Amino acid sequence: MNIWLAIALTAAGCYAVKLLGLLVPAGVLERPLVQRLAALLPVALLAALTAQQTFAEGQQLVLDAKAAGLAAAGVAFLLRAPFLLIIAAAVLVTAGVRALG
Repeated sequence: MNIWLAIALTAAGCYAVKLLGLLVPAGVLERPLVQRLAALLPVALLAALTAQQTFAEGQQLVLDAKAAGLAAAGVAFLLRAPFLLIIAAAVLVTAGVRALG
């Protein structure tokens, strides 16, 4: 398949999804269930993406430097560290584990 055809089909699909979102009646969007789902879905998707990127290597589950960095970030978060310190802790621990391994 031509790369430009794939790009055009992807663009058309994105436009169609956006258009469908705009065509949803306001009454549907005001339902409590829909509002609750809209609030929780991005958090769930981000958590799933983080878990997949941290613990998956192809079709295998792995525990490597990324997992150690995520754990360090979690500890810093629980200690209520500022955001930049959380990121710095994750980066330093990940780099340290990679340097040792």
